[in-house]
Amino acid sequence: MRRPGDLVRRTAVAMAAVATVAVVVAALVSLGLVRSADQSQARKALHSKADLVAAVLDASRPADIGPSLRVVRRQDTPAAWLTTTGRLVGDPLARAAYTRLPQGDRDQEVSRTLRIDGRQVLVEVRPLASGQVVVFAQRTDLAIGQTLRLFDRVLLALVVGLVVAVGVAVPFARRLAAPLRRTAAAAHRLASGERSVRVTPEGPAELAEVGASLNVLAEALEHSERRQRQFLMSVSHELRTPLTAIRGFGEALADGVATGPAVPAAGATIVAESSRLERLVSDLLDLARVGADDFRYDVGPFDLGGLVDDAGQVWRRRCEAEGLAFGLDRPPGAVVVVGDPARVRQALDGLAENALRVTPAGQPLVLALRVAGGEAVLEVRDGGPGLTEEDRAVAFERSALHDRYRGVRPVGTGLGLALVHELVTGMGGRVEADVAPEGGACFRVRLPLAARGQAPVSTQ
Repeated sequence: MRRPGDLVRRTAVAMAAVATVAVVVAALVSLGLVRSADQSQARKALHSKADLVAAVLDASRPADIGPSLRVVRRQDTPAAWLTTTGRLVGDPLARAAYTRLPQGDRDQEVSRTLRIDGRQVLVEVRPLASGQVVVFAQRTDLAIGQTLRLFDRVLLALVVGLVVAVGVAVPFARRLAAPLRRTAAAAHRLASGERSVRVTPEGPAELAEVGASLNVLAEALEHSERRQRQFLMSVSHELRTPLTAIRGFGEALADGVATGPAVPAAGATIVAESSRLERLVSDLLDLARVGADDFRYDVGPFDLGGLVDDAGQVWRRRCEAEGLAFGLDRPPGAVVVVGDPARVRQALDGLAENALRVTPAGQPLVLALRVAGGEAVLEVRDGGPGLTEEDRAVAFERSALHDRYRGVRPVGTGLGLALVHELVTGMGGRVEADVAPEGGACFRVRLPLAARGQAPVSTQ
């Protein structure tokens, strides 16, 4: 784990590095420019001096040239001259420069830059009217006074820049890190189980977004755990009821309290409550498996119309046994959709079971199929008590309707509609609750139609 001071230290180092790079780059550019300017200025100065000295010497007697050049040499300007006899006298640097010049440049006015002993040397040659030649030479590294002064200033600027960068970076980084530290502390409290944790979004937009996201996460966890507790309480109640009945009648049989004609009734009650308990456990397992990674959908094209016909035969008999009017409404021919036929049948049976439970005798239960907007629309409608607008908004949430109508109307395990929603959406379909023309509830499943030419697979 990174230590809390890492951000402050790293920010300070980063800003100091940026300041250093900026100063160094500026220094390199400036030094190059100033050095070039120094050399140019030195060239101009040497050129002017050569012109001036040459003009003075041309106006002097030949015998005065030597003494005059010695005066120039004493002014820190290396000079040499070629006498009329061809003898080269004077400063060694100027003589060396003259000898390195091309033969054609030795008897005319030239300005050159030569490299002598690994150093650059400025050379000015001036021929005199007397036939003599004057040579002036100056090393460029002696003409860097401004460059050295600039270098000192660059060093000073670098030190000042580092001090300012660190002085600004540390408070800035601490201020930047403060919201992160508070958010991290809140996240640790959230991880330890405290769900009332909230942070005030502050700092730059990105940091404020982190704080807001943590608040959203805390609210989502709080809501999820509250729903989970409610769900567990509901399931516990549903489990306790059949278990209590099974235990009571089982004890009655074991103790001999239920005898004679009461034995079959006790057995029937135990069987009914066991079936109810089995349905609840089965729904719980199915709902848990739907969210698992290894839950499979065998998705492919199949004839939804044939599946509805098969389901209609089963539910027609169930409705007749309960005294309900069964209806089947579907277009002729095949309706080929893409999905898992086994899961679609499971969802259809779950919706029909739910409708059968709440629909009073004499009222209709309808399975309907139609094609609309490139989708197959499968409906399970009933003439039961129906659902309000608020009911339809939460119809597919676990135990939402179960908790709302327990003791008011017949209810199931509270998991059936949630399981239907998971099954249908897992296949890429949609499911919705609405008002049925028969006066009760309408649950509508939408599945995508297969592409033209796709042959349906068998659902048997």
